[in-house]
Amino acid sequence: MCHTLAALLICLGLPLHAQNAEVGEKLFTTHCATCHGVGAQGDGPMANMILIQPPDLTRMQLRFGGTLPITRIVMRIDGRDPLTSHGSPMPVYGDFFEGWDVAVKSETGQPIMTSLPIVDLLAYLASVQR
Repeated sequence: MCHTLAALLICLGLPLHAQNAEVGEKLFTTHCATCHGVGAQGDGPMANMILIQPPDLTRMQLRFGGTLPITRIVMRIDGRDPLTSHGSPMPVYGDFFEGWDVAVKSETGQPIMTSLPIVDLLAYLASVQR
């Protein structure tokens, strides 16, 4: 019987991926900084052009009671929890972030399926929390 997330994923045949904040930062700069700002503080050059202003992503953990909202982040990026402030469901680069090829541990401890680029973005976002 599988008792840990890693063991469960291995038993299910799901690949594990080590989060890479450096890769996540590059992805963020390429795909997200236009709206969210280079420093992830919601001050990108396109921020004033969208209906709902992007939040300061460096304070997500603070806004959510000290816990980074992994499930919310994953579902916003991959489109399962659409946000239409961009004129269409977020993300603008949705095709790039599609996929269910890896699992990541959510804030509740449950695995959530997502794509490799999103796992790396999560690592970057976790690294910039204040």
